[in-house]
Amino acid sequence: MIRLIIIADDFTGGLDTGVQFSQKGIRTRVVTDWKTDYLQAAGECEVLVVVAETRHLSPSEAARIVSAIVRKAVILNIPFIYKKTDSGLRGNIGAELSAALNAGAAKVLPFLPSLPALGRITVGGIHYISGVPVAESVFGRDPFDPVTESDVCQLIRQQSPVPVSGGSPDRFPQREGIWVIDAASEEDLVTAGRKLRDASHLRVMAGCAGFASALPDLLELRKEPVPTLPPLPSGLLVLCGSVNPITRRQLAHAELAGFTRIHLLPEQKLNAGYFESADGLLALETWRQMSRELPWLILDANDSDPDNASSLAFIASHNMSMEHARQCVSDSLGQTLPALLESPAKRTVLITGGDTLLKCMEHLNITRMEPLLELFPGVVLSSFEAAGQRYIITKSGGFGTDTLLCDLRELLIDRQRRES
Repeated sequence: MIRLIIIADDFTGGLDTGVQFSQKGIRTRVVTDWKTDYLQAAGECEVLVVVAETRHLSPSEAARIVSAIVRKAVILNIPFIYKKTDSGLRGNIGAELSAALNAGAAKVLPFLPSLPALGRITVGGIHYISGVPVAESVFGRDPFDPVTESDVCQLIRQQSPVPVSGGSPDRFPQREGIWVIDAASEEDLVTAGRKLRDASHLRVMAGCAGFASALPDLLELRKEPVPTLPPLPSGLLVLCGSVNPITRRQLAHAELAGFTRIHLLPEQKLNAGYFESADGLLALETWRQMSRELPWLILDANDSDPDNASSLAFIASHNMSMEHARQCVSDSLGQTLPALLESPAKRTVLITGGDTLLKCMEHLNITRMEPLLELFPGVVLSSFEAAGQRYIITKSGGFGTDTLLCDLRELLIDRQRRES
């Protein structure tokens, strides 16, 4: 029976939130079709994560989808509903929270946006990224979803007529509506969660992976033996569709440390159907052979220059919108993965960027995944079925230290040593 449904606005976010439950032994599944039969999709899982893919939609369309999912959850008598938001506050935060509140027929919706493990905290109603107000951070410069407001209440009011109030972990607002609750630490999240539970305010709630990590105990979900790190294919094949500076620093560091990095050319990532052409098929065969011979390989949708000048010039010369370009890049990378996968798997695959992950899974006809373990904060190992069981590592573009790919390399090498 489903006891908790999580509504995520993108795929990587759904996984990094779902893993907060699975790695504690709570059976969890992530699905990418929000119109599916939830009971059939969940099977024996207590936690079902539904990827709504609403981040890049209009506020009204995002609200419509979130409302539909919440209404289905209410009809199915699922006791707890969690609207997962981006820890950098990108997307349609106000529209989606108000939709969840109204469709869930709740009087209040507590929203705890903090993710202290990655330095993302809310203090005095202001959301900070490693000490910097979010609108002044890398998320304020996101080319697709720039965050323009650091005051969380004000950010919500840009899209929502619902009353919004701010509060501390131990003192909540007194009026109905959306409650933005500060949290500067994991302890703050737990403190707030306990008080919300005792006041019966966890029916409909919101936050990112941070508050989700406190819910297994708060909701008393059934726990089974925790998963262990499975045998993984040697080497690492990285597909990057993220333009986030955090990810780009990780790629640059890995390249200096011995990874082979291939930058997709503008025509390769922005021309629909390129990989069906003779040149595209030749490129895929070349990369396939490189993946067999080189254990640490990166396919990067960013240009080699820091400003992506070549791609921007291509976009301008072809009168493409940035939204259309974003979709083309994700779809192009999605087309490469089936061509590069082998049976049995010879490389562990890492995908960064929710849009890229979604397209990769679409091209593999995969709609369900099982999160297993969080290898590093925000870096998730999951499994899925495609020509046998496969494992994949995923992360949002804004997660991880500069040394992340090298740290993963060491983890895989150490795992191989233990198995030999």
